[in-house]
Amino acid sequence: MNRLIFASLLFYAASQTGECITGGSEADSHSRPYMASLQWNGKHECGGFLISSQWVMSAAHCFQDGRSSGVKVVLGAHSLSAAEDTKQTFDVDAVYSHPDFTISNYDNDIALLKLEKPITESYAVKPVKFQRDEEADPKESAVVETVGWGSLNNLGGRPDKLQELSITVMMRRLCGRGDHYGTKFTSNMLCAAERRKDTCDGDSGGPLLYKGVVVGITSNGGKKCGSTKRPGLYTIISHYTSWIDSTTTQ
Repeated sequence: MNRLIFASLLFYAASQTGECITGGSEADSHSRPYMASLQWNGKHECGGFLISSQWVMSAAHCFQDGRSSGVKVVLGAHSLSAAEDTKQTFDVDAVYSHPDFTISNYDNDIALLKLEKPITESYAVKPVKFQRDEEADPKESAVVETVGWGSLNNLGGRPDKLQELSITVMMRRLCGRGDHYGTKFTSNMLCAAERRKDTCDGDSGGPLLYKGVVVGITSNGGKKCGSTKRPGLYTIISHYTSWIDSTTTQ
């Protein structure tokens, strides 16, 4: 292949939109027993996390364009491809996307999935706590963790095994600047990243953790993962406790 054409193809691939873990490392096997892989036709598309025996939390944008049907939830996975005896696969009874989700800026990007039946809890499959108290949310410069099977780079390379990453919560005034997200950055979001460390395509819906508690949902980002002016955006879960409780108890 002509070198110029090859270089152009690389540049094009690197410029495409996504939300992934780039700059992270492989997690210890089954060390994140709440992690869920949301799959359509056997292919991982989004992440999620188990919050109770029959409910998984994820991102509303994963279910746009009629994609609320046909999704399967795989729990207890470390490798997406291996036939691990820890895996439990579920159909979904219902998907509840937040009624105020806005695709134009991804505000209120939160969804709840009711599994067809309760899980069988094990060391590899168990719920995680999520943050209910806004006062306990991470402040600027706090170190948070995110997890997923999203792309490793802007060329679209996907990992088979679960990846994890530690990043830093960024200043709100910076994320809301015109050369960053501007007015699309709302009070329901936080942004977090470091140089060449970010979430990417396929990580959407996964958890952002602070001190072992899930405080955010991987939502959106720039056209290039790891971009300093388009860091990963996360939905702040503590803003939605009333909606979560009313949805999961109806």
